[in-house]
Amino acid sequence: MRDINNFSLRPYNTFGIEGRCRRFVEIETTEELLQAVPTLNGDGQPLMIVGSGSNLLLTKDFEGTVVHSAIKGMQPTDTDEAADADTVLLRCGSGERWDDVVAHCVAQHWYGAENLSLIPGDVGASAVQNIGAYGAEVKDIIHRVEAVSLISGEQRTFSPEECQYAYRHSIFKQADHRHWMITHVVYRLSKTFTPRLDYGNIRSELERRGIAHPKAEELRQCIIDIRQAKLPDPELTGNAGSFFMNPVVAREQYKELLRRYPDMPHYDVSDELVKIPAGWMIDQCGWKGRSMGRAGVHDKQALVLVNLGGATGLEVLRLCEAIVGDVQRSFGITLRPEVNIV
Repeated sequence: MRDINNFSLRPYNTFGIEGRCRRFVEIETTEELLQAVPTLNGDGQPLMIVGSGSNLLLTKDFEGTVVHSAIKGMQPTDTDEAADADTVLLRCGSGERWDDVVAHCVAQHWYGAENLSLIPGDVGASAVQNIGAYGAEVKDIIHRVEAVSLISGEQRTFSPEECQYAYRHSIFKQADHRHWMITHVVYRLSKTFTPRLDYGNIRSELERRGIAHPKAEELRQCIIDIRQAKLPDPELTGNAGSFFMNPVVAREQYKELLRRYPDMPHYDVSDELVKIPAGWMIDQCGWKGRSMGRAGVHDKQALVLVNLGGATGLEVLRLCEAIVGDVQRSFGITLRPEVNIV
């Protein structure tokens, strides 16, 4: 376990923004976390759980304790629990890199995660954020979530239903449940590969490569290539991936907007609700490729805000607010950030 005062969080946010915390505690096992819990609340300082910081915007120093999971490990768990010969249950430490889990699953011929390839972040964040891409969400393969309360030290296992998963949402994002630190996630994977190709440009890209019936490895590589072509590498350009959530609106509001924007893309959520791509609206407002000071909008994907070099969190936040204002005036829709702004 590492326990450090006045710690720089720059390595723990993919925007690459400098910010410090009063105390930084990194744990490598559940047992270490249980030992640390009594020391976390003694000074009355606020607590924050941070993974790799791929969903974090720091606008100031954090005057409290940051707890970071370095719990590793990927092991199949009790197959009797799966109760299905075609199913594998894979228990992963919350500090494992998410894409390493996807790569491992594909290599082992365990399927269900391949459409979520190259999404940044750790295993713990996958369950908090309900990460999703290309027609898939991680909730579809989560079997259970193991967590420890940073307040009481209670250990608890959450079922997917108890996690209350919705679009980019879980119970762990609610104020009264943010004290739960995820230690492990168990994913339910299939031994039968059933490709999902009808989202975005997956099928057309596969056709361009002359692949009609992709293997899981080919589908994963296709998605990786698509993402890399339009999303900046945080190792080179600071960013947090998709900065805004795609808004879901009533169908009547969608129809009214469609009369004004006949080419507006959309995705049906239900008979009453429609999802409109936030990146498309931001692009329509002329923000793609523009900047405000040292913060900008990526020139290939308007949903991504980038650190052009030396930007502060406040500069990124001002850019965010300007974009939100323009979209509200043009579309009557208020964009909500996907990132956690501190």
